[in-house]
Amino acid sequence: MAARRPEPAMIPRTLFSAEHDDFRKSVARFYQDEIVPHREAWDKQQHIERKVWNRAGELGFLCTAIPDEFGGMGGDRLYSVILMEEQAYALDSGTGFSLHSDIVAHYINNFGTKEQKLEWLPKMASGEVVTAIAMTEPGTGSDLQGVKTTAVSDGDDYIINGSKIFITNGYLSDMAIVVAKTGNTGEGAKDISLIMVESFRDGFTKGKPLNKIGMKAQDTCELFFKDVRVPKKNLLGREGMGFVMLMQELAWERLMIAITSIAGAEAALKHTLEYTRNRKVFGKTVASFQNTRFKLAEMKAELAIGRVYIDRCIELVLNKKLGVDDAATAKYWASDLQGKVIDQCLQLHGGYGYMLEYPIARAWIDARAQRIYGGTNEIMKELIARTL
Repeated sequence: MAARRPEPAMIPRTLFSAEHDDFRKSVARFYQDEIVPHREAWDKQQHIERKVWNRAGELGFLCTAIPDEFGGMGGDRLYSVILMEEQAYALDSGTGFSLHSDIVAHYINNFGTKEQKLEWLPKMASGEVVTAIAMTEPGTGSDLQGVKTTAVSDGDDYIINGSKIFITNGYLSDMAIVVAKTGNTGEGAKDISLIMVESFRDGFTKGKPLNKIGMKAQDTCELFFKDVRVPKKNLLGREGMGFVMLMQELAWERLMIAITSIAGAEAALKHTLEYTRNRKVFGKTVASFQNTRFKLAEMKAELAIGRVYIDRCIELVLNKKLGVDDAATAKYWASDLQGKVIDQCLQLHGGYGYMLEYPIARAWIDARAQRIYGGTNEIMKELIARTL
């Protein structure tokens, strides 16, 4: 299954330079040649091969926005956008590079000490180390203030107990940033800290990859912490500042979902255009029927409108001006639109759209999670409503 480039934008995009375009070509080749051919095998084993991380690091596709003094490319966020878009165009849901490079690495770069940066970021950029962020718990979902995992002070160490669920990159992770309670003030946000926990620590165990309905190759799993002793030098930032740090990064994390939502929907539309132009019904191509033409036109128009808004939000990120409500709007609207578009695309495939050997079927299954993680779309509406 070849990756599909989207249709030319109705309003030309102006974000990217010639250097960005060259980088995009390299990323597109990587996904086409080294990711797409292995999807079926990776789906069955429920994780990608570990060596793929090393290969991505070798090619300079990890930690692109991290300063070069810490092993990164030192580029702007547009390189991250390109990596996310090309992954979406390839309809790949297995590689967890963006969480590693654009979430975990930035927590360390923004809030870590120089020693922490030197210890972790170069190894993350090379692919030597795979990372995760352990937020969600079985009983908390989107309520980060309600976490039950504790990190109790014991001399120069913390002793961590608790569990996390739905952790992207969890199964292959060498280190996870764990959201834990380090205080008992009763004011949830003030009790939360972020602690880096290496997978070799005694008492840190991983469950098998979770049996999800989609995103099969993404190594999502549960993490368990039983009396895990971690040195206090692994604390990220200051004790009790975890919630503040999480809030500072969440707008970008939600925009990341919006970016992949629009790109994934554009790829689905491209697949559907090709299918309807070739598939014949009653002696005519499916694309020649008025209903099909109108549906395709609606989807193209809606995606063009969504693309302009998402690109504007990306510009705000580059200028450090993206607001929480802007990101919530982008995440909610784009992921809802992706679901709507892919569902219509599947319908235009008829019975074949329900067959897993057709890309649209896998796209339909994989896209469903976009409306859930990063904060459910209902939470996004709540955030937007608070600004009214």
